[in-house]
Amino acid sequence: MKKILLALFILAYSQAAFSQEKQKLSLELNNSDVPTALNKIEATSGYKFYFDNSWLENYKNIRITKNFNQASLDEILTEIFSNTDLNFFVDKNTVILTNNSIIYSKLADNYFGETTTRKSDEVVIQGDPVFYQQYDDATSGDSKNNSVSLIGKEAKVSGRKTFELSGYIKNTKNGEPIANVIIKTPNNEATAMTDDTGHYSIQLPSGLNVVEVESFTHKKVTRKIMMYNNGTLNLNITENITLLEEVNVRGKKREGAKAAIAGVTSIDIKDLKNVPTVLGERDILKIATTIPGIKSAGEGSSGVNVRGGKEDQNLFLLDNATLYNPAHFFGLFSAINPYTIDKADIYKGSIPAEFGGRLSSVFDISTKKGNTTKFSGEGGIGPVTSNLMVTTPIVKEKSSLLVGGRATYSDWILKSLNEPSLKNSQANFFDIITKYNHKINDNNDIQATFYYSRDAFSITSDSLYKYSNRLATLRWNHNFNEKHKGALILTNSEYKFNIDFDKAESQRAFNYGYKIDETQAQLKFNYDYNKKHTFNYGISSKLYGVNPGFLDPIGENSKLVSVALDKQKGLESALYIADNFKFNDKLSFNIGLRYSVFAALGASNQRIYEDGLPKSNETVAEIQTFGNNEVVKTYGGFEPRLAIKYAFTDDFSIKAGYDKTYQYMHLLSSNTTQSPTDVWKLSDINVKPQDAQQISLGAYKTFKDEMYEVSLEGYYKRMNNILDYKVGAEIMLNKNIETELLQGEGKAYGVELLLKKTAGKLNGWIGYTYSRTLIKLDSPFDVEKVNNGAFFAANFDKPHDFSAVLNYKFTKRYSLSMNFIYQTGRPITYPVGKYQFGNAEYTLYSDRNAFRIPDYYRMDIGINIEGNHKIKKLAHSFWNISVYNVLGRNNPYSVYFVTENGQVKGYKTSIFSIPVPTITYNFRF
Repeated sequence: MKKILLALFILAYSQAAFSQEKQKLSLELNNSDVPTALNKIEATSGYKFYFDNSWLENYKNIRITKNFNQASLDEILTEIFSNTDLNFFVDKNTVILTNNSIIYSKLADNYFGETTTRKSDEVVIQGDPVFYQQYDDATSGDSKNNSVSLIGKEAKVSGRKTFELSGYIKNTKNGEPIANVIIKTPNNEATAMTDDTGHYSIQLPSGLNVVEVESFTHKKVTRKIMMYNNGTLNLNITENITLLEEVNVRGKKREGAKAAIAGVTSIDIKDLKNVPTVLGERDILKIATTIPGIKSAGEGSSGVNVRGGKEDQNLFLLDNATLYNPAHFFGLFSAINPYTIDKADIYKGSIPAEFGGRLSSVFDISTKKGNTTKFSGEGGIGPVTSNLMVTTPIVKEKSSLLVGGRATYSDWILKSLNEPSLKNSQANFFDIITKYNHKINDNNDIQATFYYSRDAFSITSDSLYKYSNRLATLRWNHNFNEKHKGALILTNSEYKFNIDFDKAESQRAFNYGYKIDETQAQLKFNYDYNKKHTFNYGISSKLYGVNPGFLDPIGENSKLVSVALDKQKGLESALYIADNFKFNDKLSFNIGLRYSVFAALGASNQRIYEDGLPKSNETVAEIQTFGNNEVVKTYGGFEPRLAIKYAFTDDFSIKAGYDKTYQYMHLLSSNTTQSPTDVWKLSDINVKPQDAQQISLGAYKTFKDEMYEVSLEGYYKRMNNILDYKVGAEIMLNKNIETELLQGEGKAYGVELLLKKTAGKLNGWIGYTYSRTLIKLDSPFDVEKVNNGAFFAANFDKPHDFSAVLNYKFTKRYSLSMNFIYQTGRPITYPVGKYQFGNAEYTLYSDRNAFRIPDYYRMDIGINIEGNHKIKKLAHSFWNISVYNVLGRNNPYSVYFVTENGQVKGYKTSIFSIPVPTITYNFRF
């Protein structure tokens, strides 16, 4: 009321104010903040300022450095408030500050509405003046629905008709950003959608606007907004109390209509609880293998094969850092605590230009941000493992800490058994993850993540296998302005394993190990040029350090000799730019160009082999020696990426894509499937990098408000320098491994069909893939030729792959889930006869991968029981009762052959040959 009376007083005497002679001031400001500058003006002049102190809180970081010499007060204040939303009004020696709006000394004509003249010539005012209650941060509560947000700084003269409103939309409960929220005006003349960081930007007319915020999973919010100029408004919205029972696997088409890329899938992690898996563990990788185009070699395999690619052709990222082994216990469990995962985007078709280093796919996994408002958490207790994730604010609404841990108590179970062989064995793992988020201000925030996992197992009491992952990331996000954003990302990843054989008095006791370390720096930028063009560009560089293997004898009795392979080092760098170009409402493009370069570095000794002869110890021409960090060999090339989308209607579109990719590292494995003891090798003089080109085409259709989705995608891929091995190759601790390697070409093609239902009592998806993956290892020399140089099926070639993941909700608390998986058996080489040579008998094998092991199929079922849905309770919980392999199918994991008493006998092994029931208890608080 005091300020209103003061304003009326000023209006009454405004004419006198304008007639007053302007006072000239001299003032020196040196890195002064706004309050300090105002205090100096008051101290050196007769002016007195009136304002609300809370207005200056947002401008603490603004610093002014300038010398004013005989300047008017208007000039000085205009400069001081240039980067704020503050305006000012001067009357004699009094200065009134206003937030956003302007105090006018003369009202405009008809300000109070039109006037009419009565017969008595009395002027009657039609309508009342409008006064607005201002607030700074909008929430979804109803108390502020009739208030108006004042945005921007009102200018006395402005020819602009529209201004930009931007900001972030977050969850009221935990402060996490919300993607895919629609912001629009009631007449739909202006619309926008939040990105993955919760950011939005919308153009609104000047003056008063009504804006609606809509999301399927959150309450609708309506806000009145007065647009004076460009500005920001952050919104917090509240979740709908709606139970989502199904696993929601969303294609990018549903998430953002702007996306042109095909072959992309996003997995909603929070609903993994309803998919029955082995031993009740939520597992993102197991869910991924039910998506068309993604397969696993079988139970107990830690790798996946994506669109005909080998296991090493997939890039697993956890908060931007490389995760080299994403599985625990030979692939039975995922290596990432599912309670800490926020989302997972899987690129298996068009790979964005920002990603590189792998040929087939990118698994971009992001962890949750901590709760900045209150302490919370969730966890689960199962028959073999337990999980816990807790998060707490450090500085309320600014910073938070998330800590997640998971461990198994299988060792305790094994030691409680009576069987001596099991009692003395060991099998355990654990993983921990911490994440810290801090919002410095509206334009800057930092994130830091640390992850560590460790596995240890032994079949006998004198041997121990250990392997571990470690990674750390630091990310600084910066907004240059509303259109231009950037991020600096520093990461480090390490993977290592050890095998200890320490049998008492053994002559072969040893310690065998391996380690790879990767350090990377990235700069990523996003620039919203206009409504048609959004640019992404950046640069990255990573340094590899590889200890390819060592063997040390253990104990005085060991007669083994120490072996240490030469360490490897390499530097991989890349520069990229991409344009998301919306030509019109129907046609859009994603055009990307990436250039990558790899340098193998010393210290190193490199063999040079004679031309025209196979690589062997007998064909070495010379040995070249390179010093520390000296460039041994350089590879590189352009990696163009192109994706096109044409939308015939809002619910039907086609997409096409072309990708070229390079991969400068290779996984060496002595097994048919990936195992924890496989080692990575960098490209060098004798081992070339892999490269691939893929074209894809897909059609996408939705029905009944996107309740039903159908997609059909096809692809064709050509690969060069694919790594394979000679017959009987020796890989372990081989100092001249290139003499055992073969590099050839490959091709893969397939068709993928996906049918999905995302709402209703029955929901889930059905997927089918027909695909082939063929390899050709040809050479002028018989020793480097396989199957006479013809194409043959790769180890992971499985033409038919069918999966069904269904969930039926009886009520909001009870549901039934079912998985069914069928796959063609993978290829294998069989013995087909035997022959005599000299005095010995030998086994004759077929062409490589000429036969197949039996087909694989499995069904799992699960019952989910939710606790009551009372809002005020200590913790919310649910039970999951599931049966893995309910049909008891004895699916073979591998088939092998041994010679016994002069006869060749075949055996098969399986992981789970009987139904495995599980009960797990999950809670959230």
